[in-house]
Amino acid sequence: MRLSLVLLWLGAAVACGPGRGFTRRHGPRRITPLVFNQHDPNISENSKSASGPPEGRITRDDEKFKDLVPNYNPDIEFRDEEGTGADRLMTQRCKEKLNTLAISVMNQWPGVRLRVIEGWDEENSHVDNSLHYEGRAVDLTTSDRDRSKYGMLARLAVEAGFDWVFYESRSYIHCSVKTESSVGTGAGCFPSGAIVHTEAGPKDISTLQLGDRVLAADDTGKAVYSEVLTFIDRDPNATRSFIEVTAENGVAITTTPSHLLLLAAADGWREVFATNIEIGDVLLTRGQGAVMRPSRVVKTRTVRKKGVYAPLTKTGTIIVDDALASCYAIVNSHYLAHAAMAPLRWMSKWSHSNDVSKGVHWYANALYNIGDFVLPSSYRYR
Repeated sequence: MRLSLVLLWLGAAVACGPGRGFTRRHGPRRITPLVFNQHDPNISENSKSASGPPEGRITRDDEKFKDLVPNYNPDIEFRDEEGTGADRLMTQRCKEKLNTLAISVMNQWPGVRLRVIEGWDEENSHVDNSLHYEGRAVDLTTSDRDRSKYGMLARLAVEAGFDWVFYESRSYIHCSVKTESSVGTGAGCFPSGAIVHTEAGPKDISTLQLGDRVLAADDTGKAVYSEVLTFIDRDPNATRSFIEVTAENGVAITTTPSHLLLLAAADGWREVFATNIEIGDVLLTRGQGAVMRPSRVVKTRTVRKKGVYAPLTKTGTIIVDDALASCYAIVNSHYLAHAAMAPLRWMSKWSHSNDVSKGVHWYANALYNIGDFVLPSSYRYR
C-alpha cells in the first residue's frame, strides 16, 4: 500500500516544473458545476468544518498585517479598483489555494485567466465579521467575464482546496479559507532561534547554509551528521503559530502544527503531527554520542514566533532544539514524504547555486497540492 501511494504521488509529479507550479494530467472526467446560491460544504462559512469563525479585522497598523502576503501570480488578473494593491493581499493559505485554482482555470479554458475582484478589504465595504477583513476571502470571476462559466469556476475552487465556496452572485463566486493557526501552513517549519548542531558547533537555524552538515538520525535511529541540501520553506519575515512541545528532561522543540515529529516506538520511531502530540508521548532527544535519549512529553502550548525555516537534509531528518524531527510535514508518513521528495534531493545535490528562494520550494508546493487529490484523507494533514 505504501509503495503504491509513493508511485501514485510521484507519477502525478511528473508534470511538475518551476514557474507556474504543476499541471495535473487527467483522462476525461466529469465534474458538476455548482448552481446559483449553492455553497460547498453545505454548512455555514463560519462553522469550524468550513472556514471557521472570524478572528477580527486586520488593518495596516495591526501586528497581524505582517501575516498577509501579496500575490503577484502573472496567471491571475487583479481588478484592484482602489489602486492600493489590497486585492493582492491575503493569507498564505488563501494564496496557495488561489494559485492552484489559477492553474485549473487555464486547463479548463485555454486562454482564460482567473480574475480577483475583491481580496483583503480595508474600506469596510462588506458586512461585519466578513473574512475579507482578514485576508481569508476572495471574490472571483474569469478574465473573460463569461457568467456561464461561474458555476464550473465554483466547482474548480472546491477542487482547488478552498474551505468554503459560495456561488453567491450571478456576477462572481465567493471563496474563503481557514486560519493559518487552525490548519498549519506552508511546508512545516521551525522558527528563528531554533538551534541545530553542526560539526562546528550549535547554530541558529536561521543562519544555516546549503552544504552545512547538521545532526540528524539515520534509518536505524542513530545520530549522524547529514548535509543540508536545500530549504523546503524559508521566510525570515513571516510570523506563524507554532506548537511548543516540552519533555520532562527539559528539551523543548517548537514547530508548526503540521510538521512531523519522530517519537519513540517499540520498533524505532513513529511520526506524529506536532499538533497531535499528547502528554505522555515520548520524544527522542539528543543523548551521549550517537544514542538518542527518550523523554516523556509533559507540556504542549501554542506560541507565535517570527521566521520559518524548513531545511531538507540528505537523511530527511534533523535534530532541532535537541529533539528529533522529520524534515517533512502535511503528509502523515515520513517514509512516503521522503520517497516523494527524492527528486528534490537529487536536483539539489547537483545544483551549483547557493541561493535559496523565499517561501515554499516550488517542487514541495506542487507535491503538497497534488497530495490533496491523490492521497487518502488519512495521509493528509487537516
